[in-house]
Amino acid sequence: MWLWYDWRAAAVADSDGNILDIEIWDGWKDLDALCSRIDIISNNATTPEAERLLERFPDSKLRIHGSADLPQADWPLPNHEAIEYLDKAAILLSKRGVEAAAGDPDRRLEHLIHASDELRASLLTMESRLVEWVGLFLPEARFERDRAGLAVKVTASENLTTLAEELNVSLPSTGPSQNEWVSLKDWATSVRDLGSRIELMENVIRELSSTHMPSLSALLGPILAARLSVEAHGLMRLARLPAGTMQILGAEKAFFNHLKTGAPSPKHGHIFMHPWISRSPRWVRGKIARMVAAKATIAARCDAYGGTAWGSKEVDEVAKKVAIIRSENPKPPMR
Repeated sequence: MWLWYDWRAAAVADSDGNILDIEIWDGWKDLDALCSRIDIISNNATTPEAERLLERFPDSKLRIHGSADLPQADWPLPNHEAIEYLDKAAILLSKRGVEAAAGDPDRRLEHLIHASDELRASLLTMESRLVEWVGLFLPEARFERDRAGLAVKVTASENLTTLAEELNVSLPSTGPSQNEWVSLKDWATSVRDLGSRIELMENVIRELSSTHMPSLSALLGPILAARLSVEAHGLMRLARLPAGTMQILGAEKAFFNHLKTGAPSPKHGHIFMHPWISRSPRWVRGKIARMVAAKATIAARCDAYGGTAWGSKEVDEVAKKVAIIRSENPKPPMR
């Protein structure tokens, strides 16, 4: 026997295609209820009608509409009016899906983080071009510690002479033409504006991340918390990760290279960006990363499952543990 079902009906037929029993749902004119039915079918779950028939015919083979091995039978397919309501429910579900996606903080953080990364990559390229361009005319100038400030200085200068005075360097014998200086200044303006745009976008990330992940943001900082969440494809998935995975999140290439070639395994991924780790001696970074990742896992679970948000007290306790690890390992281990 075969038990066929779709969103509206269920039926049992024998191998010859004879219908033995039918259950039909008559509430399909209620769009909310119909949307729930569509969810049931999309998740390959059984409808109440199919479950009732399965109780009466436990030996029947359960098959959803469209299965290839169903026998030919007069299955109770929906009529034209029911199909019209099904179309309306599908449109309603699509609208709800768009609204849910627009309000999903994980999706919004994903776009913000990726957009910020793309802008920063462009900024670094344009900034390097500006440094090289200005360096052609002012070779004595040094911008290593204030590359970002160079764009502001060039934008504020009327000409190369003014810029040389600002940088306290001598003028070259040959300088740019007026048109070239205008192009150089315009490029510097673009670099400055791009930096302002990144700063504005990162402020938005901080605001959204602090609201969506208050505990993790308090522990690691909102930018790093957002980056970890995006890397894990959402806060709920991040909260389910073990501490070891949290520790190397973002270092997947190095980890798979370790599995493939036997190279040393990575000790940290994105979490290295935190000053507790990046500003520690190299021989204790792994220990600190393990401890911080374990605490970050707990913080993420508090955010995901409605726990009490972390504050300065919890963060200070982690900071004390970092200080203890550093004090217990003042020198690199003997090899």
